[in-house]
Amino acid sequence: MDTEKEKIRAEKLTFYYGSNAAIKNISLMVEKNSVMALIGPSGCGKSTFLRCINRMNDIIPNTHVDGDIFIDGEPIFNDRYDVTTLRRRVGMVFQKSNPFPKSIYENIAYGLRINGVRDKYEIDSTVESSLKSTALWGEVKDRLHDSALGLSGGQQQRLCIARTIAVKPEVILMDEPASALDPISTQKIEELIQDLKAKFTIIIVTHNMQQAARVSDYTAFFYLGDLIEVNSTEKIFTNPDLEMTENYITGKFG
Repeated sequence: MDTEKEKIRAEKLTFYYGSNAAIKNISLMVEKNSVMALIGPSGCGKSTFLRCINRMNDIIPNTHVDGDIFIDGEPIFNDRYDVTTLRRRVGMVFQKSNPFPKSIYENIAYGLRINGVRDKYEIDSTVESSLKSTALWGEVKDRLHDSALGLSGGQQQRLCIARTIAVKPEVILMDEPASALDPISTQKIEELIQDLKAKFTIIIVTHNMQQAARVSDYTAFFYLGDLIEVNSTEKIFTNPDLEMTENYITGKFG
């Protein structure tokens, strides 16, 4: 990786639930405008690490962090770092699509208004551009004021991504965004990830090894809270440095 292109850097990050370390001494770097996949068996710390990047874990009682994460060189666990600003810069897309029980239009407009956008023309154009960016515009442009809950699962997930990018974050975190979707919707989400990395830095947790191979530039393999190996996706999947990585990739465990 090219450190001059660094967007995110974790340095000796350990996250504790009570006295239990869910991730241990994690150090890795994510380049700007790249896609990094986090792989590994269930419960190995992937989602915990992902949620550290926008401090979503802060809301869980009896947790604490050692080490730090830097975004553009700034330490985000510094007491003076504004968490609201962080979550504006680092958007999140969850495993289960979670549109607001509002219209398609309002799902996107709501976040803009919260961030102080009042101009109707700006809101209208951002709603349109966000839906176009997620290949939804053609499917919903004639029913923008219908409930978002009437969309299919795949459309709802793309709406959640449109809602995330509307407020112009720099980083998008995706926690298994296609695991509940059918193959055609999954393909659309994967194509979307490839398109979005021109504007955003993306980190995706996935259980699907083929998906990691298809969508990511870099892959990090986690196991029991440890970061085992991080490398270019091509190297991880064809010639990993460690036998343990190869055993996981080839299905010998996990």
